[in-house]
Amino acid sequence: SSPRVQTLTEGEQGNLDISRKGAGSIAKKLVKAFSGEGASLIEAKGVGTLWAADQKKKVIILHLNNESIVINGNDLLALEPTLTWDFTTMRAGMLQGGLLNIKVSGKGYVAITCHGTPLYLPVSPTEPVYTDPNATVGWSGSLTPTLKTDLSLKFFIGRTTGEEFQLCFSNGTGFVIVQPFEE
Repeated sequence: SSPRVQTLTEGEQGNLDISRKGAGSIAKKLVKAFSGEGASLIEAKGVGTLWAADQKKKVIILHLNNESIVINGNDLLALEPTLTWDFTTMRAGMLQGGLLNIKVSGKGYVAITCHGTPLYLPVSPTEPVYTDPNATVGWSGSLTPTLKTDLSLKFFIGRTTGEEFQLCFSNGTGFVIVQPFEE
């Protein structure tokens, strides 16, 4: 679904001009076209309050201070123009909501969405974290997940719990955000 776009006039929480924005560089446009993934971008200019939502998802606002976060493309809602973003692929393949994620870096605020109240799980080399790829919303940009598989004969005959694939975060220090819902 595409976001509802409306221009606010003076006196209605400010004066904002909201317009559709392209994916950016030719490379970003090709990646989006090839994968079929990625949200439509809008740009708001002016002074005022912008209200944004995605269905009935909870909105979480994070402040990055010259840091980065990798977010499932379906869960990125908004970011300040002081932040840079780019598509990134995961070695784990087409899990975690799709092939592409978005890495947001710099200094500023980013809004992400999730179903329900998210869990923030700390990661360190001595305390790895394993998550369900379909419930993982994002993670510290310093982390690189690997795919852990637990395939058995049950997998091939259709008698599984659906948890044969997990993302393993163990190669650094940071956090992982998971939601109590599988997308």
